[in-house]
Amino acid sequence: MALFSRKPKGPFIRTGYIDMHWDVEDPFLFVSHHEDDYPAGNRQQAPPLKEISGRDLGRDYQKFFGFRMYNGKVVPGFPMHAHWGYETITLAQVGYVDHFDTEGIQGRFGFGDYQWVCAPSKYQHNEMYPLANQEDRNPNDITQIFLNLPMSMKGGENAVNTVFKEEAAFVESEGSRVLVMCGKYGGHDVRSPSPVSWSHGDNHVRILRVEMAPGARFVLDPTSAEAKRNLYYVSGGGLTICDRKFEQGARATMVPTEEVVVVNGESDSVLWVLEGKPIGEKVVAFGPVFLDNLDDVRAALDEIRKDLYSEWPWDVIDKAQPLGTGRFIEYPDGTVRKP
Repeated sequence: MALFSRKPKGPFIRTGYIDMHWDVEDPFLFVSHHEDDYPAGNRQQAPPLKEISGRDLGRDYQKFFGFRMYNGKVVPGFPMHAHWGYETITLAQVGYVDHFDTEGIQGRFGFGDYQWVCAPSKYQHNEMYPLANQEDRNPNDITQIFLNLPMSMKGGENAVNTVFKEEAAFVESEGSRVLVMCGKYGGHDVRSPSPVSWSHGDNHVRILRVEMAPGARFVLDPTSAEAKRNLYYVSGGGLTICDRKFEQGARATMVPTEEVVVVNGESDSVLWVLEGKPIGEKVVAFGPVFLDNLDDVRAALDEIRKDLYSEWPWDVIDKAQPLGTGRFIEYPDGTVRKP
């Protein structure tokens, strides 16, 4: 959890720190950033038994031998679980994510691909981190962002889309390489592939991942005064934001109407930008459900529990793709997309 300093002068509203989970502001709900150094996989694309014995399998969130199993008991990751009332944007910068869901959609994405899951209604899927390399280690770097939906959009149809790296929008300038996952930047205008999203319209939603070489410069243009703006410094040896020095693990909440100039130090750095106009609605949440009142949240949780296994169309709840599978997404009608 971030601890904020006193309000500084200038373009900063407050500053703080991040760990695996980042504090966010409306319209965002949650961010998790997973970095693990998995060993070479076996035939099940799982770690060797000697490296997972003694763990609290099913709830393994402490790094041991450099990695976590999370909720996985064979393959690391997250077996079948529900989402309800929001979008998730998942970037697998390094490593693979295998997914299967109750819509009948399946796939594998990774190494720069990202996925939009829009779940305004009950939706269940699994997200496993297969150790696909049997000859060498399997490091991963996976970031998942929850973007809220207004109540007027909740209750609609679910949608799942993968944006392969080859299709993604990049901007390169002054030693920086910016992945434009959502919003307007550098001549690009990227929105959720789902027709149901707070990213549509004039809501100033922007999600950028910025890779900076030593000495690189990145300029973030002003946006609407209605927006909330946060920068997250994920990795590197130090940089300056508007002439103020920051170390890895810092968060800066910025005034949205001012230009932000970032200058990197002497090692490669990664910086994230999350911006958006707040939805401004009451949010009541428990577990995977985000609605606006406790009675509806409880009813949703009861519905999830009742149908948890009966609606799952796959043979196991922690299903992974076969060894040797490439990147793809397949829909129930047989349509397959590949990079």
